[in-house]
Amino acid sequence: MKIEYVTINYTNTTLCRCCSNLNYANCCEPYHLKQQKPLTPEQLMRSRFTAYGLHLIDYLVATTHASQRHLYQKKEIEHWAKSNVWLKLEICEARNDMVEFKAYYRNGLKEFVHHERSVFKKENGIWFYLEGTYLS
Repeated sequence: MKIEYVTINYTNTTLCRCCSNLNYANCCEPYHLKQQKPLTPEQLMRSRFTAYGLHLIDYLVATTHASQRHLYQKKEIEHWAKSNVWLKLEICEARNDMVEFKAYYRNGLKEFVHHERSVFKKENGIWFYLEGTYLS
């Protein structure tokens, strides 16, 4: 599968990387700037995908549930984020605390799809990424 992509310089009038068809300023940016909290697991998933593309590593750590943070090293998250070009996010299904998605990315000259079913947990009114199952 050939994936088309465009290299862009990010501004608040640019369409958000999460493929919501909203401007970044009206989509993921308020979450990244801690002005708002995602109200749904899908919003959190979209903001995390965008955070990978923008290399917002602290955001990715902060939005991982505290019980799971020990499983992820900040340097490894940063390496994964920066080693890939994040092309597109496709939400396959979102319901309750689960989001199934496909994240399209390029590593070197090859393009890949990361297909995952993620589970989120709401704690004190805030959604966090809890765990994911890789789907082939």
